Amino acid sequence: MPAGGCLFCAIAAGEQPGHLVLSDEVAVAFLDTRPVFKGHVLVAPVAHTETLPDLPALSVGPFFQRVQAVAAAVEHGLEAGGTFVAMNNRISQSVPHLHVHVVPRNRKDGLRGFFWPRTRYDDPAEAESYALRLREALVPAP
Repeated sequence: MPAGGCLFCAIAAGEQPGHLVLSDEVAVAFLDTRPVFKGHVLVAPVAHTETLPDLPALSVGPFFQRVQAVAAAVEHGLEAGGTFVAMNNRISQSVPHLHVHVVPRNRKDGLRGFFWPRTRYDDPAEAESYALRLREALVPAP
């Protein structure tokens, strides 16, 4: 492991084994060791970054181009009907290194919607109050 002890940094550096799908100066993509379905890939930036808000703005486009390429490869290479693309930030992030899950999907594969219970807003005013709080918290794009 590198000095920081990050498993994904060690995989990106070739210090830990991983079933690599993609590796370049921007991102490393490898099979998840506990896949939702076989072919489930994790895409992580090579530079240690803990969460999406921590990813430098100039890195967002190149990183998500790799995520896009992996999603296309999962569909074409595995003849999947589609993909589920997801990311956790802090909560449920088993390794504190930004990573995007690209999971192959097919109709009737048994995966149902999201993995958590859903809720509703009490009324349109409550929904608007949440939207307002989020608009006020947005950091303007550079």
